[in-house]
Amino acid sequence: MSSNQKTTLWFLLVALLLVTIGFAQSWSVSLGIMNLCLISAIMALGVNIQWGYAGLINVGVMGFSALGGISAVLISQKPVTAAWQAGWGNLLLAAVFSTITITIVVLCYRKLAASRQRNILMTVVTIAGLFLARYFFDPAVVSIESVDSAKTGYLGGANLPILVSWVIGGFVAGGIAWLVGKVALGLRADYLAIATLGISEIILAVLKNEDWLTRGVKNVTGLPRPVPYEINLQSSDWFINLMQWWHSNNLIELTVLEKQTALKQFVIEGSSIFVKLCYTGLFATVLIIILFLSVKALNSPWGRMMRAIRDNEVAASAMGKDVTARHLQVFILGSAIIGVAGAMLITLDGQFTPTSFRPIRYTFLIWVMVIVGGSGNNMGAVLGSFLIWIAWIEAEPLGVWLMEFGTSGMDQNNWLKLHLIENAQHMRLFFMGFVLLLVMRFSPGGILPEVIRKR
Repeated sequence: MSSNQKTTLWFLLVALLLVTIGFAQSWSVSLGIMNLCLISAIMALGVNIQWGYAGLINVGVMGFSALGGISAVLISQKPVTAAWQAGWGNLLLAAVFSTITITIVVLCYRKLAASRQRNILMTVVTIAGLFLARYFFDPAVVSIESVDSAKTGYLGGANLPILVSWVIGGFVAGGIAWLVGKVALGLRADYLAIATLGISEIILAVLKNEDWLTRGVKNVTGLPRPVPYEINLQSSDWFINLMQWWHSNNLIELTVLEKQTALKQFVIEGSSIFVKLCYTGLFATVLIIILFLSVKALNSPWGRMMRAIRDNEVAASAMGKDVTARHLQVFILGSAIIGVAGAMLITLDGQFTPTSFRPIRYTFLIWVMVIVGGSGNNMGAVLGSFLIWIAWIEAEPLGVWLMEFGTSGMDQNNWLKLHLIENAQHMRLFFMGFVLLLVMRFSPGGILPEVIRKR
């Protein structure tokens, strides 16, 4: 079986699974899973660019996706005028002193010869600058967070369309990746993994605690949508007429009163499905664009160079390739794509909740998607995202069913039966590990392994 045929069959299986969920549960659930699969696929492509192309281990996926998420808030929310009036002056002075401090330290490092005196001067400037910046920064924070803290208590955003934040989220994550890469990419692979994990936790800690900027654990809700609201659809004549036409066969034999009740229910259910379909169209468009560019990049001379660096850094360096610069480049690209996906996820949720960013969801699962699908293969990363997310969501109800079926012969009050059913949701962790072990045992390269084209 050729690689293209195998890819087609696996994606047909994914489509069959989603259709089965639609018939067995509901189309709203199926589309909800579909949308999260699309976002996860974009994250997986970002990791695949870093790991599959260049062999970089980024365990900070959670942090870069959170940066994309906060970008959605800072771009789409309305500015809190009272908070700006209360703290903008001191914030500006704090930013000025911070910039001056960084500039002086950099100039000292570059212009002065390495010596004890240089180190002492840089230390004194850093400490003095820190105290000066905090002298103005702390009062500004107190003033901003005291402005109607139950509802706002932060500066708000730029009041721009939330779709703009998808692009900005990529730039923000890519910019932080540049800072991280300048420091961490000189480390060995295992140390790089530890560094990126630590940095992602630092990013998350900042988002949780800097209320003046992110509202912290009080969360930001009511983010604007790029798609219609269900309540607006339910009162729109065109949508009501569309639902009446779509369900005409079900309504034709009902009485007037029954028809009104049934149509109202169809409109409510249809509005939810219509909104999810709109999100699916947006997410699929972004995924297709990123996938197309990723495939073109992988098959280009740049992609062949990255694989050469991945396979043998020493040989690539001997051939004149700047390994560190290329690593930094691919690290920024992958992180930017993860940032885009993070902004999309917050757009879908409609709220920013820092505590929802957990390593098991935004790092472990994404890596499992890439490994199971096939690292180095873009279509494999997308396939792994769909399969793993569907398995992750459906493992819990399947686990409950298995436990109930397996203990059907036991008494209803049997302690073992009650214990197994109560803990059935943990089956998803077992199932993820089991799937990963099976794939690594029988197909170490993933379901769709990387295809090496000899030229």
